[in-house]
Amino acid sequence: MISFRGILEAAKHSRWYSSDMTVFSCLACFFYALSNGGDVVNGILAFAGILFAHMATNLYDDYDDYKVLSKDARFSEFAPDVKCDYIRNGTSTLKDLFFVIASYCAMALLIGGILLIRCGWPVAALALVGAVIVLSYPKFSRAGLSEFLVGIAFGPLLFEGMYFVMTKAFSLNVLLLSLAIVSFTVGVMYVHTILDFEGDRAAGKNTLVQKIGDKSTAMKGFVLIYSLGYFFAGVFAIASGIYYCLLAFLTVPFVVMLYRALEAYNAEVHYSRNKTYLAVLTGAAKTMAVFAFFISIGLFVNLLINYL
Repeated sequence: MISFRGILEAAKHSRWYSSDMTVFSCLACFFYALSNGGDVVNGILAFAGILFAHMATNLYDDYDDYKVLSKDARFSEFAPDVKCDYIRNGTSTLKDLFFVIASYCAMALLIGGILLIRCGWPVAALALVGAVIVLSYPKFSRAGLSEFLVGIAFGPLLFEGMYFVMTKAFSLNVLLLSLAIVSFTVGVMYVHTILDFEGDRAAGKNTLVQKIGDKSTAMKGFVLIYSLGYFFAGVFAIASGIYYCLLAFLTVPFVVMLYRALEAYNAEVHYSRNKTYLAVLTGAAKTMAVFAFFISIGLFVNLLINYL
């Protein structure tokens, strides 16, 4: 049975706190599109549709994980308090969860339909790719390819899609912008899987870090991912001539602090989450948000100068 309380509880676990990544990514693209004559209404509609799709992906990951992991006798050992707790304690049922997922998808589809009428058939193609990503994300996650899928969804797909509905065109500069910001988004996920190294190994989860094999080598991947973010930010600034975006390099000290905090956490073996775990993960998310915020500020300043 579907219950109102269960639906509310499932909605609460949509991980809205992760929407910072979507909000600041959309904001950067929105300002850049406006500087190229973008349509404001279409941009706002696209932002809402992307946000609903993001929350649907978060919950569908829980839905699929619970159906698979609940069959594993070790489930209560490697995820005692966190994973799908609102389903496991009976507050929400799988039917409640599915209803919320379907509602989010319906809203995203409705907005997509409006944009299809306003902007043409490419919107349908972009929405189809987005739908495939939402539905296949749990499978890719278990195959250790979740970072790859998120890189596509929150990078080129999100940015080029939003830019297209606002300007009716695609752009190489937008691709560069997307690669800069999505590197930090992928960085958050990567940090998460390093933090979960021992627990994921015990659970038999096949993440990218597990494929790498050890946390020391995985830290080199950390440096590579964040370095790519700065590299593409610099290339975008040069290609677009918007050098205000180089403000994003002010986040370098934050990345260094994040690296040191993660390195200190790795010095011990952890099978469960604690305050330090949450502090490092929150630090990664905030660093991404600040990086995208500085780029957005640079694009906004450029927009104001163009209109003065």
